[in-house]
Amino acid sequence: MSNKDNINSLPLNELQRLVPGKGLSFLEGVRVVDLSASIAGPYAGMLLADFGAEVIKIERPTGDDARAWGPPFLNDESLWFASVNRNKKSVVLDLNEEEGKSDLYEIIKSAQVVLTNHPPRVQKKLGLDYKTLSAQNKTLIYAAITGFGLSGERADLSCYDLIAEGYSGVMDVTGAADSDPQKIGAPAADMLAGQDAAMAVLAALFDRAQTGKGRLIDISMAESMTRFLTCRLSSYIGSGEIPTRSGGTDSVIAIYQAFETKDEPITLGLGSDPIWERFWEAAGCPEYASDLRMKSNADRRNCREEIVRDVQLILRERPRDEWLTLLRNARVPAGPINNIKQTSMDPAFADRGFIGALVEGDKCSPHIGLGIQIDGEPVMPRSSAPSLGAHTEEILGALTRRQP
Repeated sequence: MSNKDNINSLPLNELQRLVPGKGLSFLEGVRVVDLSASIAGPYAGMLLADFGAEVIKIERPTGDDARAWGPPFLNDESLWFASVNRNKKSVVLDLNEEEGKSDLYEIIKSAQVVLTNHPPRVQKKLGLDYKTLSAQNKTLIYAAITGFGLSGERADLSCYDLIAEGYSGVMDVTGAADSDPQKIGAPAADMLAGQDAAMAVLAALFDRAQTGKGRLIDISMAESMTRFLTCRLSSYIGSGEIPTRSGGTDSVIAIYQAFETKDEPITLGLGSDPIWERFWEAAGCPEYASDLRMKSNADRRNCREEIVRDVQLILRERPRDEWLTLLRNARVPAGPINNIKQTSMDPAFADRGFIGALVEGDKCSPHIGLGIQIDGEPVMPRSSAPSLGAHTEEILGALTRRQP
């Protein structure tokens, strides 16, 4: 279903208007051929594009699978697709045809980086594996994002974000104590793997500039997601204590969880002795902080049940916003538990140019920024996600063999 009929009532129209800019130029002159689809690979490509690379998104005639992911759609375009494909050029090639494959090889010869999320078996079948492509471009940086990596017994298994989260252990420690294992409420494995790929490409480009060498980068979604649990894994391996689902209350930090107030819940993290003392001062109970049974974090963990009970009793006496103001002034880490609507309309995010509505002529689309400011300024995109094949003639027309 399209949003054309109710576009005037969309949250999009409540956001500040942003216009495309020239963006960053740190990677100017770097051409990336993005052969990936769905989320993880395209996200890696978008990050590189945000930093100034020219990213050519190669799509089959039917387009990236994510173009069909919806509803919701905005002006008949998938919002999921748009969220990870800005600043790119879309080129349609049929890789089952010799001409399409030949065109792709010509484009890759002019590139420094290739991104793919094809499993190893498919890479070889299509002639898009590192060995084949690096033979044509000796200094090529080839980044493969797959479910389980390019080697090992799982290398050719299919994988989605959900599957990687299950392998990682994160689902087993997510949710309330009496709940079933839960997926994280975002495609975490996809986004983490994409970020890892972009980071590795940046490091390889730096090395390439000094050595002239190409690199094979092997990113496993399952490993990226599992690395996200480093603190949990290290804690278990070194102690033998298996963490369990606890609704976010089980932490090395004694008091680090959500609490109810008189109206809406807040999060509260009392992560050091000074913060512990400032909290009780702000709460009007300075004597509580001087209790010798609770002098250190280790002591407080032993008294966690008692402390949580007492903190909860006090916090229920005032509304959320009153507590947040009081705790902010006392330099105590605390915050609201926003829903997606509240996050979208957060004025602090808007003030930093992080969330807004990107306007290009008659087109208006959601913009969630890079989240990195350079020299005190947010990074504005050069363009929103491209329509299917929008740059095919531009890119193919520039190939050397097609010049008159």
